[in-house]
Amino acid sequence: MIRRRHVFYVEGYDPRGADGYYRMFAREWKQFGPTWGVRADLGKLEIDSQHFAHWNIDTAAANWQVAVRYEFLRLEDPIRRHIARPLVRQISDALWWTVMDLATGTMFRIVRAAWRFALHLALIQGLLVAWLVVAAAGGVVSGFAAARLADLPTWAAAALGIAGGVACLHGLRPLAVRWLVIQVANCWPNVRRFARGAASGFDPYAEACARRLVEAARDADADEIVLVSHSAGCAVSPVIMARAFEIDPDLGRHGPAIVMLTLGSLMPGFALHPSAHRLRAAMRSLAREPSLFWLDCQARKDPMNFWEFDPIAGCGIDLGAERRNPAVWVLRMRDMLTDDIYDRMRFNHFRMHYQFIMGNNRRAEYDYNLLICGPLPIREYVRFQARIPHSFSADGSFLTETIEARELN
Repeated sequence: MIRRRHVFYVEGYDPRGADGYYRMFAREWKQFGPTWGVRADLGKLEIDSQHFAHWNIDTAAANWQVAVRYEFLRLEDPIRRHIARPLVRQISDALWWTVMDLATGTMFRIVRAAWRFALHLALIQGLLVAWLVVAAAGGVVSGFAAARLADLPTWAAAALGIAGGVACLHGLRPLAVRWLVIQVANCWPNVRRFARGAASGFDPYAEACARRLVEAARDADADEIVLVSHSAGCAVSPVIMARAFEIDPDLGRHGPAIVMLTLGSLMPGFALHPSAHRLRAAMRSLAREPSLFWLDCQARKDPMNFWEFDPIAGCGIDLGAERRNPAVWVLRMRDMLTDDIYDRMRFNHFRMHYQFIMGNNRRAEYDYNLLICGPLPIREYVRFQARIPHSFSADGSFLTETIEARELN
């Protein structure tokens, strides 16, 4: 049974950062206690440094209690710097990403791996191109009107046309932000840079997290140390964990158990690019690491992840008998939510993508809050799966006989 757990969370490409994520976590946390019948206390957000924030969590029932330190890696700083760059730079990077994904065959590999995810990318790329086409059309109409109606010379009409196009581009930016075109179009070029080992702004944060994880393991205050990542953060977390094993090759062989969770992962989308040498090297080393338990959670209902996809073999990494990781857990999101809430949210793709890290309002095999704050080692949740909802009584007590019954079968 776990008494103390230390969680490191690597966010997806989201500029909301620690404050925004904590508000979401706190909102979803309110469902945990009533769903499982446990006492669930959430501490306040504390900003520790440029790299980290944290909050403490205490959960308990009659026969167990768990204290969790939840550390948040503050990638919002480089993400906000990316999004604050001149719009021309952001658009040129996004167009280069689109063209190179086609030129290198990456987009076709993504289609083969997860066609629904490829449609999501194609939609964002199509919206980006439509934005530029509409802005260009606005510039042409402005220049034509200036030439015909105001009878301006050609050079003046051209200047007004360019000004009109730029005005349209910036005028449509709020819509591009609302539809997440800006966010996604910044995500892929910059995380691709990180995946190949180029400058992206993420490296100091990844190094700080790796060293902090090793420090936590050496302190041995926790029974289990968990590196959690979601969405695009799953392309950063393998590099962090691989670096931690470089710093301390005995990590996981002494002290706390070491776990890595990749939830709703976009990692294959980055690893399938031929230049993603750093990311694939990290995946290769972790896939053969026996002292790490790596769990990759996927769900069919989320079109923005790679469902029923082997992230190692599917990315061309062949380890044969050396392979140890990851375990793949395919989830049913319908089981996590009551029918009325599920029916209301099922077509909101971004909401379903975030369900991996949100609260359930019904007991299910997978519950993010139970996974990181419950009394069982994380590998046990995967091992017993269908028995988990029935392994806790109405008052949250852990019923050991349900697990013992599974052992006898």
